[in-house]
Amino acid sequence: MVEQFVVGIVRGTHGIAGEFKVESTSGEYGHFADMEEVTLVYGEEKRQFKVESTREAATTLYMKLVGINTPEEAAKFNRWQIVVPRKNAHQLQKDEWYIEDLKGCLVWYKDGAAENTATVMSGLEDSDVVGTVTDVTEGGSGYLVEISLSEGCRFLSNDVKYTKGGSPRTVFVPLSYRFLGDIDVENKRMRLMHLWILE
Repeated sequence: MVEQFVVGIVRGTHGIAGEFKVESTSGEYGHFADMEEVTLVYGEEKRQFKVESTREAATTLYMKLVGINTPEEAAKFNRWQIVVPRKNAHQLQKDEWYIEDLKGCLVWYKDGAAENTATVMSGLEDSDVVGTVTDVTEGGSGYLVEISLSEGCRFLSNDVKYTKGGSPRTVFVPLSYRFLGDIDVENKRMRLMHLWILE
């Protein structure tokens, strides 16, 4: 499993001392208080900093990093991601997953799989794999799982699997038990509940 997580995004500067405004990717801010060191990431660029202080406001967090002491220095990191080890990320509740752990999960489908998942899992074949999770994004009413469809899936016709240009299609499925079940990040797989949502 992934051991480094994006926990926040720099959303501008605050004050004259080089503080950042931080948007938490989980919506929670309490875990930032325990951070001693963070990595700021933008594309391939990475910079590591010690945390000088954090403080919560109404809907944001202010973070001060050692070595960044002016608004001009802080502004250079606007829109950079704040990355920390798993132990510093927000603690998961029931039915919560880290996006990084969902990426790479195989999405499978099998007729009559609802009753006995354990039995079905032991008999899965490559042709039961509908696709692979490539990302998770925010949608209008929740999160959407981006799935790159598998060319070898026996349940999908070619006009579903491919674009008009002939490349493999990508689809978005709501991250909801109505559409995706048996999410198992340890074994990197989840079950598609209905084929029709791919069409």
